[in-house]
Amino acid sequence: MRRNLSILLLITLSLILGESCKQSVATSARNNDEPVAASIPESPEMLAVLYQQTAAEYRALCYQAFNVAEYQLELRLKETHGMKAYSVVVDIDETMLDNSPYEARCIIDNFAYPVGWDEWMKEASARAVPGALDFLRYAQSRGVQVFYVSNRKEAYFNETLLNLQKLGFPYAQGDHLFLKRNESSKKERRQRITDKTNVVMLIGDNLIDFSEVFESTKIDERFAATDRFRDKFGTKFIVLPNAMYGDWLKAVYSDDPSAEPGIKAEMRRNALITK
Repeated sequence: MRRNLSILLLITLSLILGESCKQSVATSARNNDEPVAASIPESPEMLAVLYQQTAAEYRALCYQAFNVAEYQLELRLKETHGMKAYSVVVDIDETMLDNSPYEARCIIDNFAYPVGWDEWMKEASARAVPGALDFLRYAQSRGVQVFYVSNRKEAYFNETLLNLQKLGFPYAQGDHLFLKRNESSKKERRQRITDKTNVVMLIGDNLIDFSEVFESTKIDERFAATDRFRDKFGTKFIVLPNAMYGDWLKAVYSDDPSAEPGIKAEMRRNALITK
């Protein structure tokens, strides 16, 4: 009798514990949490990289930018006359070439630029930004030259040409590629192109791709300059989306991109607007 009673108590206890576990798992599932695994801290860049790699909205924005560029190019070719050849000036990173795989490696392997960038450059394996290749081929078909002006270091000149050539980008040749030597400003390089061609359009993901007036790294000053040139956007200036990095982030970090992670987190928090 005692043995039967002990068995009955064990069975009852097992049923109670099993039900409790089910309730715990159900509650976790309802809250979209793993029932056992500990939370994993995420890089602050995680969502930005995921957006560029997985969001159809990102692709749509790229297509939209190049559709506008094609439409505006046609208008400018009809309106612009002169002895100089027509040209468009384009940035490379996140404008023509997609470097989000490198940014993903930084997150997964816990390092930051410039670590690993040399290896990424030597691979010359970046894919084309959606719509970029088709637009530049269209520009070429209309007799418009293409000049690539990038702040990649000139040490990566050959690797950059190779990457562009492998993808079939037009004008991927030495005299149409302007990389950075010592200066970060693109003003002088743009001027060299303007001296010999009629630049009808500039395309980039960072405002400094368009004019030196955007070289300030203060949020309010960047806003003010953007407002002054509002009529240029979507006409002569075509902007590509890039939430992963850029001068906008330097402005958030008060021009101190090397600050400690904890300080950067506080800067990001302080930059939030709640009213």
